[in-house]
Amino acid sequence: MQRLFPALVGLVIALAVLSSCVFVVRERDAVLLFALGEVRKTVTEPGLYLKLPPPFQTVTRLDKRLQTIETNDPERIQTSEKKNLLIDSFVKWRIDDPRLFYVTFGANERAAVERLSAQFRDALNASVNIRTVQAVVATERDAIMREILNNVQGRAKPLGVEVVDVRLRRIEFAPEISESVFRRMEAERKQEANRLRASGAADSERIRAQADRQRQELLAEAYAKAQAIMGEGEGAAASIYADAYNRNPEFYNFYRSLEAYQSAFRGQGDTLVLSPKSEFFRFWGSAQGEISTSPGVGATPALQ
Repeated sequence: MQRLFPALVGLVIALAVLSSCVFVVRERDAVLLFALGEVRKTVTEPGLYLKLPPPFQTVTRLDKRLQTIETNDPERIQTSEKKNLLIDSFVKWRIDDPRLFYVTFGANERAAVERLSAQFRDALNASVNIRTVQAVVATERDAIMREILNNVQGRAKPLGVEVVDVRLRRIEFAPEISESVFRRMEAERKQEANRLRASGAADSERIRAQADRQRQELLAEAYAKAQAIMGEGEGAAASIYADAYNRNPEFYNFYRSLEAYQSAFRGQGDTLVLSPKSEFFRFWGSAQGEISTSPGVGATPALQ
């Protein structure tokens, strides 16, 4: 037993020394290997590595994952019109050069966050101060984010930091200008609505005038066609009448007289006062058109 105890102590000491000579790098870590207070090696690939036991070599771990800086309260930024906007934003960043990051901030990520936040605020002010409220809120929001990103990336690179993205999540008017801005926007919308109504009324009148003109043209064209058709019909009828008359004038005259008799005595109460020897009664007593002198017909002064 006395012989076994020193062996166990030696084994424990050996395991302790061996464990101090091994370090593990996780996927989320960047490890700096120090020798006598100086950085000898930077390890970013995950795996199991060997080193000398302390105090000859030590390791310091840095988090290389993507991190977010969010503003607790919206930033109050002034536009070129001297109006304040409340801007809520965030920044995505990560450690790009572990050695340079450690030289700048040590292992203090809080100091890095404060430095990046100050740089972001400066870039945000520089981009918003030269623009109007309309540009910041609506028309140039994407351009502002790209401008801020490029600005902050250039200033963060020498610190060993990579700024991945910058976003303006929400932009609001400060309470003191909200009411005036809303009134101005309302007036602009009403002006635009009136312009659209006037434009619509003008288009309506133009369409009505065009429709009326087309209607008059169609009616005139239809009337002309109708008159032409009626003229053709009347001409054809006259031609037919003439042809019938030329074939048998006596029968034509007799037929036309019968039509006249039918039209004259159409109603039961119709009265016609004519001389019995009138041309109207030419075919009354004779189909040959000879005027009758018989007492029954020729002496009749009125027919009912």
